[in-house]
Amino acid sequence: MSRNPHPEVDVPRPLPLRVLTREVLRGLARDGAPRWRSTAAVFTSMTALAATSLVPGPALAESLASPCALTRTAAHHSEGVDTWNSAYVRPTRPLDAVMVFLSFPDSTPRTTPAELTGDYFPATSRFFERASYGRFTVRPHPRRAWIQMPHASTSYAIQRDWNASDRAAYLRDALAVADPQVDFSRYDVVYFVADPDAPGVDSDATKVVNLDSPLRADGKDIRRVVTVFEKHPPDRLVLAHETGHVFDLPDLYHRPSDGKGDWDTYVGDWDLMGSQFGLAPDLFGWHKWRLGWLEPHQVACVQGTGSTRLTLEPLGSGPVGSATGAAGASAGRAVGAGVLASTPAAQAAQAAPSGPRAASRGPGASSRWSDPSPYGPDPSPHGPDPSSRGPGAASGGSGVPGASSSAVGVAALPGSQIFGSGRGTKLAVVPTGPDSALAFEARGSAGNDDSTCTQGILVYRVRSETESGSGPIQVLDAHPDSESCWEESVYPPLADAPVGLGESFTVPGAKVRVEAEDRTASGAWTVKITTG
Repeated sequence: MSRNPHPEVDVPRPLPLRVLTREVLRGLARDGAPRWRSTAAVFTSMTALAATSLVPGPALAESLASPCALTRTAAHHSEGVDTWNSAYVRPTRPLDAVMVFLSFPDSTPRTTPAELTGDYFPATSRFFERASYGRFTVRPHPRRAWIQMPHASTSYAIQRDWNASDRAAYLRDALAVADPQVDFSRYDVVYFVADPDAPGVDSDATKVVNLDSPLRADGKDIRRVVTVFEKHPPDRLVLAHETGHVFDLPDLYHRPSDGKGDWDTYVGDWDLMGSQFGLAPDLFGWHKWRLGWLEPHQVACVQGTGSTRLTLEPLGSGPVGSATGAAGASAGRAVGAGVLASTPAAQAAQAAPSGPRAASRGPGASSRWSDPSPYGPDPSPHGPDPSSRGPGAASGGSGVPGASSSAVGVAALPGSQIFGSGRGTKLAVVPTGPDSALAFEARGSAGNDDSTCTQGILVYRVRSETESGSGPIQVLDAHPDSESCWEESVYPPLADAPVGLGESFTVPGAKVRVEAEDRTASGAWTVKITTG
């Protein structure tokens, strides 16, 4: 065990002020209980067509996307795609995660490990199953009982911007008390879950700790640990956000220098790594490409000058036979000024009601998908049965008790050969420099995005040399003079960012225009991208 870890930390963004205000006004509660954050936290707060060229010229939409794969740089959680950082586990197979529940001498827990496990699972597993089209899941292995730390909770000075020495002491103690009961060599992910009611526990301190000097247990180096301090019930999808860091995904929110500005100006609702509270929290297509969830032919690399037409499947549409999918016309929204153009067809579509929304899902709605059987404790005293590991594991080891093959976005268990809805194009990329690119994807109310209030072609800029938390991805607003979904969105100015049916959008500062020309019978989008 290392005595002197020097960690970096990846943290979730705090509850947005707008959400707290709605909860106060409406008296809403998460999972039937009020959910409050500290004052400091508040104010720091379907068949795709092959891509074809429309006009003669060098513009190409290639099935092999490697020319558009930005180079991975030394930036923390670089968005480069050309190589994988081997220091991180790649989520292309089911991974086993141990949940260790830590109590303290100065507090008697008011919850049970089983209750806390239910706060995070199956919601976390389901999120990743949907996002990965059934290629990946997290299989939780919760411990049966609390394990007591040697010192009072107040002695560790737990807080969001945690002192490195106090954090190191906490990790050393946690591993020391857990090691006699847990075989860490059997797990891919480690969650240390603290008693949420202990007096020294600060819910804003939930984070991933990346260790320069790994901890050592059971013959295995532990390079990162998810430290969970959430209240019960926790923030929506917070564990999925933190688990994303375990797979080298960056924070996409903007942390104001004075701690009092808006955190969501970079990506709004459109990616879990920006906000665990988002209406459309599915991972960007760029992230799915990085993580290995998109096959090469599902990423169209558009190079040169000219016009290219391609068909984009909705990003959230799941495996063949699932209940997920995008149907109906584009969600209506106001047309912005400037470079945005709207055809008569689009104007007619805008007169219709907005796209599908679950009226009962407000900002305080539960993050859990219904599941008839809650998770029980790990039946093994030390870890999972090794025979259950790997992409070919039996359904009993899927991590989703009671999961149905008709569940939304989970038509096939992880590791199955069914992949994608028609295996069509999910992402289009236009390179704009050695470390930057524009990305285009269709977003609608499918899969993890089932709560979105708008739909269309989302455009965003990617920079591989930009650090986590400094805007490595920024959504481009096709409607800069309007906003949408104020009562539900974490950042209404970007809630209507997608290019709607019949609209076109020219990227500011770039000679690139995208037009959302049509929808197919299956709900896919016919898109024309013009460069130069």
